[in-house]
Amino acid sequence: MSLELTQIEQNMLAGEHGFAARKSMEILVALAKIYAADRMIPVSSVQVAGVSYDNLGDAGLEFIETMADGGGKARVLTTLNPAGIDIQDWQRLGVDEQFAKKQKQILTAFARMNVITTCTCTPYLAGNLPHYGEHIAWAESSAVCYANSVIGAKTNREGGPSALASAITGVTPQYGLHLTHHRKPDLCVEVTDKPDHSSEQLATSWFGALGKIIGQELERKAAKHIPLIRGLPGASLEELKSFCASIATYGGVGLFHMEGITPEADLFEHPPDILRIEAGAVDQMAEAMRQITSTEVDFINLGCPHLSIKEIAYIAHRLEGHSVNREFWITTARTTKQISDMMGYTQIIERSGVKFAADTCCIVAPIKGKYHTLATDSAKACYYGYAKNAFDIYFNSLDDILNLAIQDANREQSA
Repeated sequence: MSLELTQIEQNMLAGEHGFAARKSMEILVALAKIYAADRMIPVSSVQVAGVSYDNLGDAGLEFIETMADGGGKARVLTTLNPAGIDIQDWQRLGVDEQFAKKQKQILTAFARMNVITTCTCTPYLAGNLPHYGEHIAWAESSAVCYANSVIGAKTNREGGPSALASAITGVTPQYGLHLTHHRKPDLCVEVTDKPDHSSEQLATSWFGALGKIIGQELERKAAKHIPLIRGLPGASLEELKSFCASIATYGGVGLFHMEGITPEADLFEHPPDILRIEAGAVDQMAEAMRQITSTEVDFINLGCPHLSIKEIAYIAHRLEGHSVNREFWITTARTTKQISDMMGYTQIIERSGVKFAADTCCIVAPIKGKYHTLATDSAKACYYGYAKNAFDIYFNSLDDILNLAIQDANREQSA
């Protein structure tokens, strides 16, 4: 199958639009040849991963600055994954000054290319919201899964360089999940377990544990699968955000179909192969992930993926009038924090002793060695907290994590 390029694409490849456009088209043409794509297709938005200096290092910084120096300019709406620092408040989080300097260089280079430096893993909550059927080029794994599975947009999981290349050219190779016949489910997952919605809490940890179960089962199979998930009574945006992050982390899933949620779920026949998740299985998984006692926790983080304003409002409600004595970060997008500021939630939360860490998260911030045991409601944070930062993990529900933080202070006051 031969690759056909439009005249403007050929001009880019020939260098007529500058170094960065030529380099970008070379990256995309190489991808197209690997995956036997016969043409490029326009994309409406891009999300670039590989933003934190903790991941990029000097080599990544040099590449991004070279693309900016080479005239690279985003042709479509382009946002960024979390950085390694809170851009406005990095000193309070104890970040090294030299690290902050390098991180700011990276963001400056992206800004020179007309990239919006939002620095969030939830771009769909920060203005980068595609609609059903749109072709996009996103790189962050949980956002890719959410865009495909919840919104019904179409994207492969891009690498940082290929996403930036799509931003500069406005196109991506047509292969993989951009093709309807590659979006067909081939495994049915019957969930007889149900989340507990008896209280006000969001069942984010429950959906994270479910995502881990399904993801690990898919990893055990020889081929990658697109599951059709049946039996769930529904899920909130926050629960889906958690589920997408988990199933993408543990199973490499870029697309699932969930009855009642995924716009395409009714377009395909149900696959005959069935995987059953029995009652009690999710709680058992959550318990297996909770191997460390709460007394050992020295770092609490909520916001992986970044918290929504609904989650922040709930946390403010629970923390109001209390004091928290452990290191506790709320990670979210800068735009979401600004809404929190306007609503007074930020002031309530910070009065309790909890810190906001906008623009960054516990996965990409340079915190290895600073803490030993992470408490979180995020199955994704469990994986990377252990694998990347060697943290011991205390996994529990959002309410239980907040109870842990509040009870600390209550015990000290009564002592």
